Amino acid sequence: MRNVIGVILGGGQGARLFPLTEYRSKPAVPIGGKYRLIDIPISNCIHSGVDKIFVLTQFNSGSLNRHVSLTYRFDSFGEGFVEILAAEQTMEDMNWYQGTADAVRKQLRRIHSRRGNEVLILSGDHLYRMDYRPFVEEHRQRQADVSIAVKPVRREQASELGILQVNEEGRIVAFCEKPQTDEELDALRLPQAPGDDPEACYLASMGIYIFEPQVLTSLLVSVPEDDFGRHIIPKAIESLNVYAHTFDGYWEDIGTIGAFYRSNISLVESAPSFEFYHPNAPIFTRQRFLAATKMHGCRVSRGIVAEGCIFEDASIEDSVIGVRSVIGAGATVSQSIVMGADYYQTPADKERDAAMHLPSVGIGAGSVIQWAIIDKNARIGENVVISNTDGVVEADGEGYYIREGIVVIPKDGVIADGMKI
Repeated sequence: MRNVIGVILGGGQGARLFPLTEYRSKPAVPIGGKYRLIDIPISNCIHSGVDKIFVLTQFNSGSLNRHVSLTYRFDSFGEGFVEILAAEQTMEDMNWYQGTADAVRKQLRRIHSRRGNEVLILSGDHLYRMDYRPFVEEHRQRQADVSIAVKPVRREQASELGILQVNEEGRIVAFCEKPQTDEELDALRLPQAPGDDPEACYLASMGIYIFEPQVLTSLLVSVPEDDFGRHIIPKAIESLNVYAHTFDGYWEDIGTIGAFYRSNISLVESAPSFEFYHPNAPIFTRQRFLAATKMHGCRVSRGIVAEGCIFEDASIEDSVIGVRSVIGAGATVSQSIVMGADYYQTPADKERDAAMHLPSVGIGAGSVIQWAIIDKNARIGENVVISNTDGVVEADGEGYYIREGIVVIPKDGVIADGMKI
């Protein structure tokens, strides 16, 4: 596995995750109280023995670059690394990355400089735990040119994913990116579900690929288009040995506000589908050396609370509370995600805020937060009510956004005392 080169795609503008991606790329979005999405594929690589990892970044990459550089520092006596490959203008090409395939195309020289036997290409915005070793072993046994990790899904999910068909040997014989019509879906349906769910009769690409290095170069040079799912993979299936590797564990594409919200809230269940901690394969993240959370007179029911928080007479239910969160007396947080803060305010900071009639960072006393996402460093005043009881699906307001019925307070957002959303 140490001869496998991991390549993690940093993604594009992440418009469907706005406003969480207003100041950061998708892989840098916080999740689970203390992690970032990029921690998922990097941790999977480390546990699988893949220790040569490139992360390709372009849009709003500052936060992601800082997190990776502060978190993943390998032994200087080994060959392992996690290296950022940012989009750059060169004498040969003055353009930025135009898509997933174009990002890898522009960095082929650096990727191949490590002389890997295989190139493992991963997305930076998926939530799953996977050991890549069986995947690589199967790829080698089949002598495949390209292998794609696939997951059985139901019909209602198929229209949002790349769906494929395989023959009896597991070779992919047909592929359709996001099929929309009944005719397309019927043609791709499997006669029998391959997993435990009898309704999951479609095989969806997980956006996880293994390429033979020379095959990857040949495809990217001969196919001028810029996306793996829409352009490179269909072309490879036409003329190469492309095989499917079935994965039947938990996997979620964190591509929309709704998907992000549901994935986070599901973590508070007593037996969630995905756990960040596993005795043999924990998800790694930055060590912050924060003090333990401090709570006075609080009630927490089905919650995840990260380190460094300060609560007073607060009620928390079915919620994920991030690092350094401050929740005031009498506040209620339910079915919400509070990402916390990047810093603590000093008494002088709070005094200056009060003089400017600006709420302190955190959630003020007496506020009620329901069905919401509160991004980092947000300032929620006292006696604020955020609940969207009118059931608004999409809206832009003063200091907030509503997406898929979920109220989102953006990073550094300010909600004044007594405001009702």
